[in-house]
Amino acid sequence: MGLTPQASPEQEKAPPRAAVVVVSRNRVESLRACLKSIDASRERERLQVIVVDNGSRDGAAHLDDEFPEAQFIRLPKNFGLTKALNIGWRAADAEYVLFLHDDTLVEPDTIPLLADALDAGAHADAAAVCPLLIDEEGRPAPQLGELPPTGEWRPAAPAGVEPFEVDYPRGAAIMVRVFFVKAIRQIDQRYGQFGSDADLAAEIQRASRKILLVPSAKVRHRGAGAYGAMERADFLQARAIFLGKYFGFFSGVKARLASVLGPLLGFRFGELRYTLSGQKIDGTQE
Repeated sequence: MGLTPQASPEQEKAPPRAAVVVVSRNRVESLRACLKSIDASRERERLQVIVVDNGSRDGAAHLDDEFPEAQFIRLPKNFGLTKALNIGWRAADAEYVLFLHDDTLVEPDTIPLLADALDAGAHADAAAVCPLLIDEEGRPAPQLGELPPTGEWRPAAPAGVEPFEVDYPRGAAIMVRVFFVKAIRQIDQRYGQFGSDADLAAEIQRASRKILLVPSAKVRHRGAGAYGAMERADFLQARAIFLGKYFGFFSGVKARLASVLGPLLGFRFGELRYTLSGQKIDGTQE
């Protein structure tokens, strides 16, 4: 009688339910707090955590020992948020990927609740779901924007606990079906630090799919302070790319000219330097 072959540990291990991709650069304490909140999640054993370190120089490399269950991808320099997100989701082994900024804290039930929403047959037309962003006091934080992007956000106002459709949620926390990102090949890498979330929302709309906000899933988001010249320039260039892609070549050219004339007339010469050259935060030029 032949022996039944024993399955290896790798064969027995089920794929993760969701992957969490956190992009970080030079914010080691924020990243540490974010990873601790993920480790405290319900069903943590079913999560794949991927940290894409965008060339940090602040000691973030030492976090490997603190979070042995996380996978760290260390880039030699700042590749910008969009490229880092693409590197992260390509390393995912799960059906869903949660893109998470490093200045966020997830509540214990948040990630399973988001995955539950995508699992639900009633939400088969949803390509993505997002939690409710809240501030330190637990109040809804600025989260919803307009397309084309304006750089301004308003808090969500849930009427109850049921998921509801939104057009453009902030990319600080959004879970996407991996097959959808594969279907569009990748998040458009012409964007630098800004624009990837707007582009993803527009691609979902163009595919006649939905983004649902799940009010019972909450994420605390600290948010950035005032932006510097390069960050403002990066946003203006992202807006020009978005308009050119979705509203036609001449709309993009008009926005590109505005990205130069606005800083010039406003005497924001540091910003002008970057919009003139087309330089993005990752050092590349559009």
